[in-house]
Amino acid sequence: MRRYILFSLVVALLIGPALAQEGEFGDTEAFRLALEQEGYTVQEGELGFFDFIQLYEAGVLPSAYGNNPATRYLVYFVPPAPGYAVDERIAAITEELGMSGNTSAFWSLGPDEAIVFVGRTPPECRYFSYDPYLLSRTYDNELRWIFANIADPLNNLVINTGGEPGEPFNQTTMIVSTADRGIDERIRAAASSAGYSEDIMNTQVFPTSILRMGLENDSDRFAVYIRPALFTDTQAGNEYINNTPATIFRVTPTTTTELDPYDYPELRVRGTGQTEFDLTDDLDELESAILERYSNLSATQLPTAPGVPIGSDAIQRGIDAVGPTNDAVYLWTANQTANSPTPPFFDTTQYYDFLREPPLTLGNDTDEFIIVYGVNHAATGKATYTNFALYGADIWNGVGSITDADFNGTAGEYLPDNPNAQYLYAYKVARDCEGEQYCFEVPSGVGGYGIDLDQPMFIAWRLYLEEATQTGPSYAEIVYDRAIKFDPGSGE
Repeated sequence: MRRYILFSLVVALLIGPALAQEGEFGDTEAFRLALEQEGYTVQEGELGFFDFIQLYEAGVLPSAYGNNPATRYLVYFVPPAPGYAVDERIAAITEELGMSGNTSAFWSLGPDEAIVFVGRTPPECRYFSYDPYLLSRTYDNELRWIFANIADPLNNLVINTGGEPGEPFNQTTMIVSTADRGIDERIRAAASSAGYSEDIMNTQVFPTSILRMGLENDSDRFAVYIRPALFTDTQAGNEYINNTPATIFRVTPTTTTELDPYDYPELRVRGTGQTEFDLTDDLDELESAILERYSNLSATQLPTAPGVPIGSDAIQRGIDAVGPTNDAVYLWTANQTANSPTPPFFDTTQYYDFLREPPLTLGNDTDEFIIVYGVNHAATGKATYTNFALYGADIWNGVGSITDADFNGTAGEYLPDNPNAQYLYAYKVARDCEGEQYCFEVPSGVGGYGIDLDQPMFIAWRLYLEEATQTGPSYAEIVYDRAIKFDPGSGE
């Protein structure tokens, strides 16, 4: 320890202050040197856009796994621990996405290791988070795809950065993902010696109480996704996605250390006690106005239910959680929640028949369309942003989304004299919008980027981040969104 303190002082005095200003997000080389001098192996990874549909189109994945079309996910690509290799199938993902070197988007982590993000947060956007996931686990000798969030993410309301309070965007941050308090503390000390401020440091706990840390075949496999949504400046957002100003380090001790595992982290609590239910009568009035406008057509009310389980539920039961975050509420046009044990890299056409029976399809007849409507949860303050997206029910490919930024004025078309119409929305989904203002055209004939005329589909809603609680809204406090399918049927 004495040797480390002396070395840290040397680094800080001789090179830290001078070099920390040279890089866009600090002196990562001084940071690496401090860690190596303390007895760690430091391997550099990278960050990249994880394009689910591209991977499906390339035949690397059998499904798009419910991608959010409103968000281009970034993912940590992490080198394997020293002496280990990347699994062949996972290596194919890395190669297809154009990542260099021996890295993986899905990786195991020893109980004494850490993954460190050093870099800039996304430019101004409606929401961003850094979210750790349990990707797969062995249950009774059966390897299953779990895709469950581990705990709360670091989002734009809670993350520590070098910016002023309330200014989390385009700021330097450091995130240490680890199960062990000891390595976390030593990494922070090394970072301080390299000129990084304690104010930018964050810990993302991998709790050993629910996780199987280790590097062997029966150890858990993880991922960390970055979700930046709805950039204020689209060009700046695209540049961040395509050339993320950050780096990833895998930090591994070269000698055995005494473990000091973290407890399970305290979770942020959903719910304020304030609900949206006073808008139920207004929503019913909107529904009546929609039905009246298209009374010459046959109308089918689609079901709405919570779409996915929370991560801790999925981990305990060994089921597929479909990649949720604690920062969101998920609804979809089905009567059931995802609730299936699935093998790794499973084919969604073999699961979740309730999304296809009876099939919801959309033809190209101008009298066949869907009206999606509901409460604008961003306008009520229950969400930072919300969207609905269109999916093929076979491969779960999200082909487009409409966000609350597109909702303004849409309910007023049906309820011109209702002052609460500002808190509602109504949007048409069709194959041909014929120049209609509030209408989304569903593409077809473009593989995974579209939904063909004979393919079943579903609609999913996401409600992200209630500002008052810094986490997702409570299901008990929101009015569920709705959808009606119209077609000629017997109404001709």
